[in-house]
Amino acid sequence: MVSGPIPADNFARLVVLLSKLPEHRPQLVVLPENVLCFGGDPQALQTIAESPNDGPIQRQLAALAKQFQFWLVAGSFPLRADDQVTASSLLFSPAGETIAKYDKIHLFDVDVDDATGRYRESDQYLHGATPTVVPTPLGNLGMAVCYDLRFPEQFRWMRQQGADVISLPAAFTQVTGEAHWHTLIRARAIENQCYLVAADQGGVHADGRETFGHSMIVDPWGEVVAELEKGEGVISVAMDSEKMARIRSNMPVSQHARFHCHWGKES
Repeated sequence: MVSGPIPADNFARLVVLLSKLPEHRPQLVVLPENVLCFGGDPQALQTIAESPNDGPIQRQLAALAKQFQFWLVAGSFPLRADDQVTASSLLFSPAGETIAKYDKIHLFDVDVDDATGRYRESDQYLHGATPTVVPTPLGNLGMAVCYDLRFPEQFRWMRQQGADVISLPAAFTQVTGEAHWHTLIRARAIENQCYLVAADQGGVHADGRETFGHSMIVDPWGEVVAELEKGEGVISVAMDSEKMARIRSNMPVSQHARFHCHWGKES
């Protein structure tokens, strides 16, 4: 996607793209970060924020999952948490049910040598607290968002919880994406012997911000099996579970690991 600031316009374009998906099932669809509102007034995200499991945007996304009969990782969008807002990614089932919610843990508080220069997501969002891994018919799904990609401990933790596929909605800047996007995604896939499904914003947005694009799917051997460089579009691959099992059997890195990631306090 190259999302704009008006949710209704983004949603209309999203429906057109989803209608082009192949028919094989079961199917997992991953949308980019800030898929329905991006590149406008920073306060717009606060305006459209909804309470968890309650609001027109969530109902529309749930209806899409049910209409097209797929599992939908709905990118990320703002959800209310008391008097604050989280950058949340939701998983909807083909029945239109909300199955999981992941609140972005690592917020992009970074200075970048581009036209925007200063990014401070923590001015708008509350840090998430807990990583997410959830069972689906395609295997166990780990959920991350954008800047999380730079923190391998989170991905190792998800693998330790059985992740087979990891979704990564993103809006990487052109500068940081050009430098590190491919390297980081392939590294996380190789380290954890998982599929990485990385849906990135890709183009110039209404506020002049440029995102890197290069949405891609990487297999557990680190091979880029599908990629879309810029603009709107759809990429799709058939998951090869046998190949993943063979890679994990031939090189059982999760069994060989001498260091393990723990989340939260030990009981």
